[in-house]
Amino acid sequence: MKNIEFGLMTFADMAPETVSEKGTNAHQRIQNLLEEVKLADELGIDVFGLGEHHRDDYSVSSPTTVLGAAAAITKDIKLSSAVTVLSSDDPVRVYQQFATIDLISGGRAEIMAGRGSFIESFPLFGYDLGDYNELFEEKLELLLEINKSEKVNWSGKLRAPIHNLGVYPRAVEGEIPVWLAAGGTPSSAVRAAKLKLPLMLAIIGGMPENFIPFINLYKKTALESGTSAEDLQVGINNHVFIGENDEEIADAFFPHYAQMMDRVGRSRGWQPMSRQQFEFMRSKRGSLIVGSVEKVIDKIVLEHEMFGFTRFMAHTSLGTVPHELTMKSIELYGNEVIPEVKRRLGL
Repeated sequence: MKNIEFGLMTFADMAPETVSEKGTNAHQRIQNLLEEVKLADELGIDVFGLGEHHRDDYSVSSPTTVLGAAAAITKDIKLSSAVTVLSSDDPVRVYQQFATIDLISGGRAEIMAGRGSFIESFPLFGYDLGDYNELFEEKLELLLEINKSEKVNWSGKLRAPIHNLGVYPRAVEGEIPVWLAAGGTPSSAVRAAKLKLPLMLAIIGGMPENFIPFINLYKKTALESGTSAEDLQVGINNHVFIGENDEEIADAFFPHYAQMMDRVGRSRGWQPMSRQQFEFMRSKRGSLIVGSVEKVIDKIVLEHEMFGFTRFMAHTSLGTVPHELTMKSIELYGNEVIPEVKRRLGL
């Protein structure tokens, strides 16, 4: 069996600031975030991913800045975006910033590129939502070209061309690992496969089994596109929270999770989350991996049976859950969940 990596990711959620123009809550949230990534590194967790948002309920609009800080206080953990909203960014700057993280960390930077699940960055940076798909395709093409070649010749429709210019600094090994993040549309699976990029699938609702055809499409297309079975990389990302007692951690986590999902869902037409819905989501067939160590282990092993993933990302540190509960969850993930999952999978 291939080696499997286990990671953590977060969007660095926070309560919106209570005092206009001040950054008090964001300051504390980022201090907590750096404690989380330092603990993850000390526990031997493989990867830490950080999201990008431009809203008052998230503290990180510049993942590369925080990942650079994390690079300086960690030794082994890989440091990734989760995701870089590439459509509203510039691929030259994206490569330069991640190359800088790579140099600080000694070769531990990764890019997870995606279109993002929120659209606030488009008007903020002056992009037309009518170009949503074309922006991503064009900028991904340019990013991959920069990653591959020091000197770049490129032209497209929505960005000025580059004529034989160098992009510096270069990463430790020149190229930075790039993953493509997806939410489940078949076109995303096909795009990642044809570009020979590892795929990261976020499963935050419904039943994981419904995504089996999506992962199978990716694998089939990747093999047909020349990727060897040994080189196939598939990542799965779930919302995860762990406690020592199943019911107690569910009771402690539910109010924060429901508040967060309801806040996001108001703009998307979702119904408010009930406790009944929450309990179904964390049942065996649901997408939410919340509960005791044993329950979390069982669900991760089940998802491996479904998808054969090579990387599992636990999206933790969700909503406004108290920091001490998050740190305990990370500790249980690193010390108890990961070793037992590996044992059951024969790793």
